[in-house]
Amino acid sequence: MASVFSVQRLRRECAAILPVDPSLREKAQARLDQLAKPQGSLGRLEEMACRLYAIQGGGPLRARPALMVTIAGDHGVVREGVAAAPAETTARMMEVFLRGGGGINVLCAAAGVDFRLVNAGVAGPPLPAGPCLREARIAPGTANIAREPAMKEEECLQALALGFALAREARDEGYAALGTGEMGIGNTTASSALLCAFLGFSPEEMAGRGAGLAPAGLAHKAAVISRALSTHAAVVRGKDPLSVLAALGGYEIAALAGLILGGAACRLAVMLDGFIATAAFVAAQALAPAALDYCFFSHVSAESGHAGVLRRLGQKPLLDLGLRLGEGTGSALGLFLLEAAARIFNDMATLESGGIVLPEAEGGSGLQKNR
Repeated sequence: MASVFSVQRLRRECAAILPVDPSLREKAQARLDQLAKPQGSLGRLEEMACRLYAIQGGGPLRARPALMVTIAGDHGVVREGVAAAPAETTARMMEVFLRGGGGINVLCAAAGVDFRLVNAGVAGPPLPAGPCLREARIAPGTANIAREPAMKEEECLQALALGFALAREARDEGYAALGTGEMGIGNTTASSALLCAFLGFSPEEMAGRGAGLAPAGLAHKAAVISRALSTHAAVVRGKDPLSVLAALGGYEIAALAGLILGGAACRLAVMLDGFIATAAFVAAQALAPAALDYCFFSHVSAESGHAGVLRRLGQKPLLDLGLRLGEGTGSALGLFLLEAAARIFNDMATLESGGIVLPEAEGGSGLQKNR
């Protein structure tokens, strides 16, 4: 499915991702200020609408159809005892998704979002065929990052190319927005290591419970992350994003980074999920800083460290619901909010059409009929 990327091809693709035109946000806000409401009264929905207008280069706005892309991969670091669930849980959960029984399936249905499941690097036998499944397994899980690089550079490039291809496929199918989701036992450990490497956090700050690790296991998880950073210290010091991602990441994390980059290249709105998706975003932003303009942070995860990462990035999430399931569940809710923002922009009446004037007094919040 994905074309083969060279380092040079990746650089060209990333260089082609341009920032949005900030003046378009001002134009969108002018439209919102004409709607039948006090100015700014719809808060962050207005902010989302302005950003979507800039991404799409004008209106009317489109947030539908939207596609959730949940990418799965296994991690060799689970052999260090950093996860509460066994490694085979990744494949078992994918079977649940294919039957429509996962949390992500339920929330996508509730939010009116289509669902696609991608096998980027899950261990075990082939998964049952299904209409929403994309088989693109690069390898049956990564190597153990505490001892060796997670991926070879060419494997990491293949995962990034997969993400780009998924985004372009979505664009060609007419989707207006993408959601990012993941499944992979051990991927909070890999994500923690990436966030430490890219943003300078300590392992103790980033090590969280993941899929249910007991509090007593957090010190061990932090020690494993520290060992991984030590093993790849030269790579971390070198600060080359591709090398860091290959050393410490995962197939699903690298593919998510490619999906984010590809979504930006296609001028699609990209709704990020929680902790793991944010790690993928940090890698993507290191490769193409302008990718930020196309991304929305759906929620702050209950996973330890996520709130601090968002503060470091200067981002305020849309929701704070104590979620830490992953899969794209927070992203599905965020896509619903994006659709709400688009409908406000497109469908609300204007003050002029309703013959309405606002009170002139500062701080007034009511509407008055123009008689």
